[in-house]
Amino acid sequence: MTAKVSRRQFLKLSAAALGGAALMTDTKGVGASSGVDAAAVPAMLIDLSRCVGCGNCQRSCIEANNLHPTTEQMTKLHSENFTYVQEVKLEGNKTRYVKRQCMHCLDAACASACPVSALHQTKEGPIAYKVDRCLGCRYCMVACPFDVPTFQWDDGITPEIRKCMFCIERQRNGEAPACASNCPSGALKVGTRDELLREAHARIAASNGRLVDHVFGEHEAGGTAMLYISDTPFELLGFRTDVTKRPVPGYTWDIMTKLPPVIGSMAVVLTGAAVLTRKRNGHHDDTPPWERDTAHGHVVIDPSGSDERAANDERSAGA
Repeated sequence: MTAKVSRRQFLKLSAAALGGAALMTDTKGVGASSGVDAAAVPAMLIDLSRCVGCGNCQRSCIEANNLHPTTEQMTKLHSENFTYVQEVKLEGNKTRYVKRQCMHCLDAACASACPVSALHQTKEGPIAYKVDRCLGCRYCMVACPFDVPTFQWDDGITPEIRKCMFCIERQRNGEAPACASNCPSGALKVGTRDELLREAHARIAASNGRLVDHVFGEHEAGGTAMLYISDTPFELLGFRTDVTKRPVPGYTWDIMTKLPPVIGSMAVVLTGAAVLTRKRNGHHDDTPPWERDTAHGHVVIDPSGSDERAANDERSAGA
């Protein structure tokens, strides 16, 4: 007796396999590029040579966002603390203060990694959050090259991902972000990214070598809305100077577009290995197990599509 696969069944199986591969390659464009105007996005220039470590920016952020951090939580990014000022002790009895917060990447890895766009890039540019969409998967936390998103571990019922939103609602209402509105030393300046980059490079050029000839955030991770200048090398201040200059989501799509060929190649290799193994063990029937008549059968394609009729004829003949 032979088990038969009709032309229709064969085409269905083939279409399913090819369709799965096509679906995976078709995802390349999703999130692969942010689409925002990098020159026009709202940005912040943070001049570390001017920061005095007063903490006004942090207190203003806490008040504006109705946060309630403990003393210990105020020393790091936390679900109850969106920005803080890190004190860095250097050689020669020197101290520098570094404001930390979300970098608001132009092509954000966190938003790209989120399967439901809970973390998403607003039309203006800042990365914001829609709590009603969040699955709690925390892929964003893994994806972020700056370790920014935090999770409400102490909320066992409706935990959220929390981070700085660059006061997007305040900015839409014509107000400056809370942190920048209360800086007494002029360390923080808000504007479009293009104009702040020009100012940053102008300050560096006018400093006669006092400032490091580098704007951190201009190219890091493909570019960020938070731009730093400093009179101290960034690596001494704990910055990730090894971060890629390419947008992080680009690596994801490079891998995704290669998955279908890889999977197809693996299928061929594994099928060949299975056939060789069976032949070595004295089995010469290459019929898939789900279609095999253990006594004699093998699969053939029935061009007429009359597999049921053939099966009935065989049963009648056997009777």
